[in-house]
Amino acid sequence: MIQQGQTIGIIGGGQLGQMMALDAKQTGMKVIVLDPTPACPAGQVADDQIVAPYADVKAITELARRADVLTYEFENVDLNALEDVADKVYVPQGTHLLYTTKNRIREKTFLRNAGLQTAPFMAVKNAADLKKAVAEIGYPSVLKTCEGGYDGHGQEVLHSDADLAKCAGILSTKDAILEGWVPFKLECSVMVARNENGEVTVFPVSENIHHNEILHLSIVPARISPALQEKAQEMAVKIAHAIGLRGILGVEMFVTADGQIYINELAPRPHNSGHYSIEACNFSQFAIHNRAICNWPLPQIKLLQPVVMVNVLGQHVAGIRQQIAKKPNWHFHDYGKAEIRHNRKMGHVTILTDDIEATLEEIDNTGIWQE
Repeated sequence: MIQQGQTIGIIGGGQLGQMMALDAKQTGMKVIVLDPTPACPAGQVADDQIVAPYADVKAITELARRADVLTYEFENVDLNALEDVADKVYVPQGTHLLYTTKNRIREKTFLRNAGLQTAPFMAVKNAADLKKAVAEIGYPSVLKTCEGGYDGHGQEVLHSDADLAKCAGILSTKDAILEGWVPFKLECSVMVARNENGEVTVFPVSENIHHNEILHLSIVPARISPALQEKAQEMAVKIAHAIGLRGILGVEMFVTADGQIYINELAPRPHNSGHYSIEACNFSQFAIHNRAICNWPLPQIKLLQPVVMVNVLGQHVAGIRQQIAKKPNWHFHDYGKAEIRHNRKMGHVTILTDDIEATLEEIDNTGIWQE
């Protein structure tokens, strides 16, 4: 068990690292961040920052030397570097979790082997493979890079043979996956955590709405039946045990009109759709992640009040700042990023509510998120 006063090292200094660090400091931990950008969001609230590229072996070794436990806020971590420092610092998440979730073929194969439902998929390395996969899976389907890609980057939705010409960029990576289209009614996610002792705790189901492939808002509890909510949580717990989870995991799901649940992707870290938990739950996803990697006992999560979380992208910042004087009950979060860019996640707003539909209307009526 990592004790108060000891040090958490975080690879990555974005907003997820920032919110991890804020909870860690509140809990009595020290925090050191590795990130190439000086005064990055996490670096602004940490005890210290090592300014270096993520792949800098000397920097990761220094981070390991100065920390008592090592974690990360994003998937693109050098697995070899993590393995090299495992004898110098406690790395509870290990490398198996990252190895599995970094690659979509490995991830979906793991999910299938664990008895969970996914979209049909096939590995694709070239144009010939793509034609074979399309013949097998059909249209519509989605071609994705096996590694990397986020918020819609690194993927193409295919509706007919005419769309195949758009795939050259993805095929140039020589490691892609074609997934069948799931006719989902809505998208959901569940945050689940597990510690070294095998204790598991699970968060409520979040209903997620995307604009332009980027998460727009999350609604908790999701507007699905209690039975489906329980089924989704059970799936998340099953995944946590099957993969030997340490820390928190985001499980993204598709829910169809007939009540089927397909697992879409796994995120081995805190997740954008879990931000609501800071205000709406007895423990936030960041608090639970820190507890899990430090092998503290894990509490049962309780939703204190229904909630809507809405993302603030670069184009929304000016409008949001005007709302501060008008919305006394909104929780405004700003990540402190130096450069405001279109579609860059700059912050989020959390709104506790007893009327989800009225709150959604209130958000729309500001005009901020109309694009």
